[in-house]
Amino acid sequence: MAGTKAGGQKAAQKNLQRDPNFYANIGRKGGQNGRTGGFAANPELARIAGAKGGRISRRRKTTEA
Repeated sequence: MAGTKAGGQKAAQKNLQRDPNFYANIGRKGGQNGRTGGFAANPELARIAGAKGGRISRRRKTTEA
């Protein structure tokens, strides 16, 4: 039954029998490995990027003569 919906459900049930926190632990490990940071980690960077985007979107279209 490998690769089927029923097989996946059986595997998930087996994982939870072995460790009730199996999926929580996987998620915790993934979160700890994150190294990108992003705008949530640096609000000042988000402000600068938003200002750049705002300036670009408000430029007039250039016309070629």
